[in-house]
Amino acid sequence: MNDKAKRITRKSSTPIKVYCLPEEKEHIEAQAKRAGMSAARYLREVGQGYKIKGVVDCEQVGELARINGDLGRLGGLLKLWLTDDVRTAQFGQSTILAVLSKIEATQEEMGNIMTKVVMPRSKL
Repeated sequence: MNDKAKRITRKSSTPIKVYCLPEEKEHIEAQAKRAGMSAARYLREVGQGYKIKGVVDCEQVGELARINGDLGRLGGLLKLWLTDDVRTAQFGQSTILAVLSKIEATQEEMGNIMTKVVMPRSKL
């Protein structure tokens, strides 16, 4: 016999049937998708005691990168103002307070996105 004939694969093994209600099936499939796995792999790994680690949502990471860029630009403006740069001579205190307020709002937005990345969606 050759090596291929001796090798046992999952497809050639006996499956385990799991009966569940439609909403249970949807929940399992959603959990598997959030973890970046097929439902079969998800159930196989959970059944063997593996801790499932979810994948980070790429859209949310992109949003964090955008917010980080906003904070960098705002910080640059503030730095120019603090160095008494000629280009910022026309900025008054109200403009600086507006920049600081925008930085605070952006930090809050970033915190909200980070919470979504870290917390499972089912808990939000």
